[in-house]
Amino acid sequence: MASQRSPLDAEDLRVRVHKELEAFLETQQPVLDAVADDLLPILEAARSLLAGGKRLRPAFAYWGWRGAGGDDSPEIVPAVAALEFLQACALIHDDVMDDSDTRRGQPSAHRKFAGLHRAAQWSGSPDAFGTGAAILLGDLALSWADEMLFTSPLSREALVRAKPVYDRMRTELMAGQYLDLLEQARGGGSVERALRVARYKAAKYTVEGPLHLGAALAGAPPELIDTYSAYGIPLGEAFQLRDDVLGVFGDPKVTGKPAGDDLREGKRTVLIAVTADRSSPSQLALLHRHLGDPHLTADGVVDLQSLISETGALTYVEDLISTLVDEAHQALGSLPQPAHGVLDDLTYAATKRSE
Repeated sequence: MASQRSPLDAEDLRVRVHKELEAFLETQQPVLDAVADDLLPILEAARSLLAGGKRLRPAFAYWGWRGAGGDDSPEIVPAVAALEFLQACALIHDDVMDDSDTRRGQPSAHRKFAGLHRAAQWSGSPDAFGTGAAILLGDLALSWADEMLFTSPLSREALVRAKPVYDRMRTELMAGQYLDLLEQARGGGSVERALRVARYKAAKYTVEGPLHLGAALAGAPPELIDTYSAYGIPLGEAFQLRDDVLGVFGDPKVTGKPAGDDLREGKRTVLIAVTADRSSPSQLALLHRHLGDPHLTADGVVDLQSLISETGALTYVEDLISTLVDEAHQALGSLPQPAHGVLDDLTYAATKRSE
């Protein structure tokens, strides 16, 4: 059961992470200003995106550090905050690949830049400009993640230990994004393949990777790394499965996305793979007719929601989330407090969320 106060706010971490991000962006403004005043929209887009989010990845990295014996020092906060830039890169590029209109209740980055082009009545295609600008913004966010992590005031030895973990996180994230594209191109497939996409596109860099990063910074022993994997992988998969459910059934006022947006984008999630496996020929025809239709109406969304429920796919995924959460709870073992308690509560924050 989650405590009344969000575990994401333990040690006032969210506020501290936000302050570090703002301070880092302040250092980047003169760098961009020295190039050209025209780069102000880039900085504003980055600041706007980074103003939102739960800070899950910094939280897991911070508590990975604390669970490995690290102190609550000001030096660790900018290092874990750097993961928000990695997340920003992933979100911006993901929105481009999915052609998403919104992110966190606002126009997605490529839509913002396309709007800038239209308002200025520049030559060429507004959409092409928006896509190109968003890709560059995502690249810049990835560069800033590196800079923020490796200029943090931790010891050189700690940063050297962390670098292989961070390198692997980035590689697995990009590999998972490619697998996701591949599944869309292939028209989906087995539940096993959909779970593999979920693991590498989101699960590992959301929970396990940040825990390993914090542990490496603290110089954790191998057995603790194993514990973090046993906890982080199932929790990360449960996190992504919850995200998939919200992408179909979530309240737009809460998620910041239109209802059924994942259905319009044709995302080949575990939810969809199970639905396809359990559908009759007529149900499968309905699924193929509507899934991936960018003009899918509200009635079409309801039809697909009903199909997913009727085939038992929603129940299957909810049961799988519960199983994975139980597995994560059990893996925590005898971690020291307060890390054990906060990580235990974070299983709730990551998987029982409404947005």
